Amino acid sequence: MSFQGSKVMSKTIEPKKRLVAIRIRGNVGIRKSIKETLQYLRLFKVNHAILLDDRKSYKGMLQKAKDYITWGQIDKETLFRLIKERGRLMGNLPLTDEHIKKYTKYNSIKEFSDAIFNLETEFVKLPYLKPIFRLHPPKRGYKFSKKRAYKARGELGNRGIEINPLLMRMI
Repeated sequence: MSFQGSKVMSKTIEPKKRLVAIRIRGNVGIRKSIKETLQYLRLFKVNHAILLDDRKSYKGMLQKAKDYITWGQIDKETLFRLIKERGRLMGNLPLTDEHIKKYTKYNSIKEFSDAIFNLETEFVKLPYLKPIFRLHPPKRGYKFSKKRAYKARGELGNRGIEINPLLMRMI
């Protein structure tokens, strides 16, 4: 059996990435299937954000709701600041180092955010932690239309690493 001339296709496994999704538009005029998808993602209100990894199922949900949300790959510094300033416990209490020490093997919010960024742990695994981040509207507003895709001079859809400046303005 000769393999000369034939190409063997090998799958290259890309390292997983940590994504953040932010809801930009409200519920007016939304189709029921898209509204359900946003509920599965736990994006119930405008300016709410969630952390995800880049699984195929999440990517499909993000793509389905692309006309109401924006998403991209979060960097380590922005993730730390998001968890530190916007992470909340039940009762709207801020997330503290003491809570992290008590319920995880990590000693600080910095170690915990690094573990989340490296996909060693999930954000929602911590007890009494709210799975969403309530953000402010962006300082100095949105630069473009909230009804167009990011690639067409808008604010919606996949931004890649360009999500970080928007997120920093919203924290």
